[in-house]
Amino acid sequence: MIEKYKKEVANDVVFNLEYNSERQRLIIPEYGRHLQKLIDQATAIEDDETRNKAAKYIIQVMGSLNPHLRDVPDFQHKLWDQLFIMSDFKLNVESPYPIPSREVLELKPDVLQYPQNFPKYRFYGNNIKYMIDVANKWEDGEMKNALVMVIANHMKKSFLSWNKDTVKDDVIFEHLFELSGGKINLLHSTEELLNTTDLMRTNKRMSNKTTPVGQAKIQNNKNNKGIKPKNFQKNNNQK
Repeated sequence: MIEKYKKEVANDVVFNLEYNSERQRLIIPEYGRHLQKLIDQATAIEDDETRNKAAKYIIQVMGSLNPHLRDVPDFQHKLWDQLFIMSDFKLNVESPYPIPSREVLELKPDVLQYPQNFPKYRFYGNNIKYMIDVANKWEDGEMKNALVMVIANHMKKSFLSWNKDTVKDDVIFEHLFELSGGKINLLHSTEELLNTTDLMRTNKRMSNKTTPVGQAKIQNNKNNKGIKPKNFQKNNNQK
């Protein structure tokens, strides 16, 4: 009688367990370990024709994981590149696309140059400095004077959003003189900026804060308090 089930020794089972920490590192983990083993077996095949057939079969298996992209030419190029990468560039097969190299893959992109602006008065922002530079290039006249006053009022509004207390116009004029490199001088000007109360009211109006939906419903219920709902009257004349 053939023994259907063979009892295994528990110690042997535990001894033969294979942990992920002891396995070979997966180059592209999303394809899984079985596909990695297929690629390793295909790499070890000595016959060229058999090895090429195995590579095409592996490409079909990789494409079956994304069937909606399987027939897209660019996606096929990506699969072949990943096949060579997962073989650690040891697979020697004929590819319909240029074979990638390890040197190109390990190239690092150029460092992205971020604009490093550290203004002295950060609460004004960088846009104020750009506006001041534009105003310096304009010719003297009514248009430039109007632009300078707009910039000064915006600086005062930005200052008040950082410091809720009142600020004198002389302070804004001094900062404007300093940021413009001495080209815009309003220190001895008789012009007056907008009132602090008006600017604070503008900041509140332009705020991103919105009234919660539930709060609006509660207010509507309070306003409708004391109003009796109309009773529905059935019209008996309707057929």
